[in-house]
Amino acid sequence: MNFDGILCLIGGFGKFQKILFVWICLPQIFLAFHMLVSVFTGAVPPHLCLSSGGGAPPPADFNFSRVAAVGVRRDGSCAPPSNHSGAAADGHPGGGCQGGWEYSTETFQSTTVTEWDLVCDSASMNNMGSSVYMFGLLVGAVAYGSLADKYGRRIIILINLAVQAVFGVGAAFAPNFYVYIAVRFVVGTSISGVIMNAFVLGTEWTGPKQRMLAGIITDYFFGFGYILLAGVAYLIRDWRKLQLAISAPGILFVSYIWLLPESARWLMANDRKEEAWELIRTAAQMNRRPLTKDLEMCQVHHMEEKTVVTKKHSFVDLVRTPRMRKQSLIVFYLWFANVLVYYGLSLNISDFGMNIYLTQMIFGLVEMPARTITLFTLNRSRKLSQLAFLALGGSACLLTIFIPNELSVVKTVLAMIGKFGITASLSIIYVYSAEIFPTVIRQNGIGFGSMCARTGGVLAPMMYLLRRISPQAPMVLCGLCPLLGSALTLLLPETADRPLPDTIEDVEGPELSGEGDGPP
Repeated sequence: MNFDGILCLIGGFGKFQKILFVWICLPQIFLAFHMLVSVFTGAVPPHLCLSSGGGAPPPADFNFSRVAAVGVRRDGSCAPPSNHSGAAADGHPGGGCQGGWEYSTETFQSTTVTEWDLVCDSASMNNMGSSVYMFGLLVGAVAYGSLADKYGRRIIILINLAVQAVFGVGAAFAPNFYVYIAVRFVVGTSISGVIMNAFVLGTEWTGPKQRMLAGIITDYFFGFGYILLAGVAYLIRDWRKLQLAISAPGILFVSYIWLLPESARWLMANDRKEEAWELIRTAAQMNRRPLTKDLEMCQVHHMEEKTVVTKKHSFVDLVRTPRMRKQSLIVFYLWFANVLVYYGLSLNISDFGMNIYLTQMIFGLVEMPARTITLFTLNRSRKLSQLAFLALGGSACLLTIFIPNELSVVKTVLAMIGKFGITASLSIIYVYSAEIFPTVIRQNGIGFGSMCARTGGVLAPMMYLLRRISPQAPMVLCGLCPLLGSALTLLLPETADRPLPDTIEDVEGPELSGEGDGPP
């Protein structure tokens, strides 16, 4: 009897698993805080270049909204110092803003931009900070995935929750921008460590029939954190206090030392069967499914069985054979495109012209129906669901470039539809990937897919530097990348209601090339 068979006997989603998912889902709220807080802490308020002659700052009732980008040309370099009406002080090109910057405090008391003057020639530093954080996610995905396979899911989750709390609080006291992005990089690595291993821990304790639902539950809590952040940021307009508010409660997760169980499936795979069966007995009792005679016999069998040496597989197997290579490359691109556009939209909501807090809340609310609808479409077709939502998201993003800035509501609605499609598509790719890759290389495939996703996350903040070329360039990219992914999805197989492939031969069919087995 394999572990799925054991779960069927003790309950695949009973009281034990439901309590486990409470512990897994609570950190998701704070993960959303850390992932998206730069929308507010790194916001660029309307600003004005003061006269280099030490002129007086603008009056208290000065209308910054009329000169939201005064002193900045399209290429991002400083224009000549301007007076309070927004007109240039002289008629020839200027260099840096010698008199310093004055920022509107109507929306934000302070941000990292206003504290360290990350505007004009330094504007790219702000995008770089977000990319460094996303690079932390990439490093964390690579490092903590392998460490969790070696040392267990539980200990890696506990370590990363502690790192997230300590360094998150530390970011609120950063003395300069370089220390700030270094600390945020460490927070990023910890986010990956928690997201991946909490998801794996939950699915490894959940029965096959409930795994898709269990995965969506964790997504709901991330979406709830998305919405809640809008309210917290609205109440706390100072970036240091906001950073402290979203990080300090993480100290409470120290209680997980006593609450969070290890994965019994991982314990069995690592020849720690006594510990695994102790947890299985606990789960059976909590689920009111006491150990049966069949299960006791299964335990004896597991204790006595010897380790079977199997053929080793590596990343090379993902691209060694033609059909597997085609499917792998397409899936990797889908991971990249989904995350690039998801964070490209999520981290730049101020571009749509509406109130930043309202837009954040709307984008968070969109997450809920987007993730819910996949529960119904996935059962019908993985392929058509992926294709349709990518096409919807890409088309909506592309349409925003034709909407004038004066129609900010229309532009935001289209961006919201784009976010809906991409969020649904991102939920689907998790399930679709697990079913496309065969068992022998499934972990390799999903692991590399995650790396491609994090690469998209690293590039998402930098994508908005394309505004120097054209203001519409970022949204053109957000539209074309999903549409290309939608077309490529046509080349993938349907996996709904199909048995999972176990070997590469199952993917390639009877005429597997390169194996030298001869005709079937």
